[in-house]
Amino acid sequence: MTQSRQATIGEELELRHQKSADLYREALEVFPSGVTHDARFMRPFPIYVSHAKGSHKWDVDGNEYVDFFGGHGALILGHCHPQVTEAVTEQVQKGSHYGANHALEVEWGKLVQELVPSTRDGGKVKFVASGTEATLMALRLARAFTGKEVVVKMRGHFHGWHDYATVGMSEPWDAPSSNGVPLGVRQSMRAIPSNDISALEAALAPGDVAAVIMLLNGLSTAYLEQVRELTRKHGVVLIFDEVVTGFRYAPGGAQEYFGVTPDLTTHAKILAGGYPGGSVSGRADIMGMLDHREDAHWQRHERVSHPGTFNANPVSAAAGVACLNIVRDPAVQKKAVATADKMRAGMNDCFERHGIPGTAGGEVSILSVAFFNPRITGSELVWRFRGAMQLGGADFSYLGGMVSAVHDERDVDQTVTAFDQALQRLQAEGVV
Repeated sequence: MTQSRQATIGEELELRHQKSADLYREALEVFPSGVTHDARFMRPFPIYVSHAKGSHKWDVDGNEYVDFFGGHGALILGHCHPQVTEAVTEQVQKGSHYGANHALEVEWGKLVQELVPSTRDGGKVKFVASGTEATLMALRLARAFTGKEVVVKMRGHFHGWHDYATVGMSEPWDAPSSNGVPLGVRQSMRAIPSNDISALEAALAPGDVAAVIMLLNGLSTAYLEQVRELTRKHGVVLIFDEVVTGFRYAPGGAQEYFGVTPDLTTHAKILAGGYPGGSVSGRADIMGMLDHREDAHWQRHERVSHPGTFNANPVSAAAGVACLNIVRDPAVQKKAVATADKMRAGMNDCFERHGIPGTAGGEVSILSVAFFNPRITGSELVWRFRGAMQLGGADFSYLGGMVSAVHDERDVDQTVTAFDQALQRLQAEGVV
């Protein structure tokens, strides 16, 4: 008798997700490649989610997942946290957009001032609608404040999708990660290796640098202190992009965690409790470039202008206030970290048990998975791994994910089991 062949990861995904497959076929007629965010593109197709609650979400086919996408990192309190949901529900009945100032934006800004080290002691806040807008505004402020144009960034650090952020994002480092970026923009950016003080010294030496912008993931206090010292010595604005790390590493973000304070900080994601919203905050003299003055020359030629239809909109402000009032308690971050540590330990046991070279790592509540010698690399590896995890009832983002403060022991067990089964599938298909 012929032994039946086990379905491949792709085949089983199609079998279990027929409604998602149907929706994807419709989406291909509407959106380029059928998706509204690059990270949601997947083979054979992405899942379509119908609802979510806490640490779980469900797709249109009725499959349930432990969620590690976490709203692209925005949901440290999980989906539909009752206090955030209540605040939003109350606000939408009062109005979604006043086209005017309101009390919630003041309360929201005060919380940023209180929690973020770079914004204490008289620092100021400016709200925007996203992380991409936040980093774009921070770069403009630094250039205006210093009168210089070049920005130094670290290779591979993601700062959104605007033109400047595409430079030095992926190899080859001298080519933007997207088509359509003007040569002049590329020439104003200088991408260097991270964790290399000599490279930073060389990048600052010409004296034409307005700012250094960087992520803080995986760095050390010693290195960041050196960066802080060098930028201060050269009169360069130091920008910490805390769109992801803000309020996740500690109530005051990664700058509190590492004990190093920048001149400006960018936030989004957790800042707005899972709703659209971002901010730039920091030194009052730099933020003062946004001030209105009774000086015609200043207003027209020196001031940094900034409109923005959805800046500090009341719904996002309500969510942000509710969220920040919860995450100001360090127990929130500690709970997420403790859960992530248990997951890492269980997943590393799986690597060892199956004899697969790899590791489950990451910092604080951010999980990352690395395969040391995979036979398939790049996007194909990501799609296969994520698909295999979905079949086990866990949805990862790329080769990793975000752990929230509401993931629990059952989620740990289910995720480790899903990972164990995923490794078996990947091994059987010759991926690892």
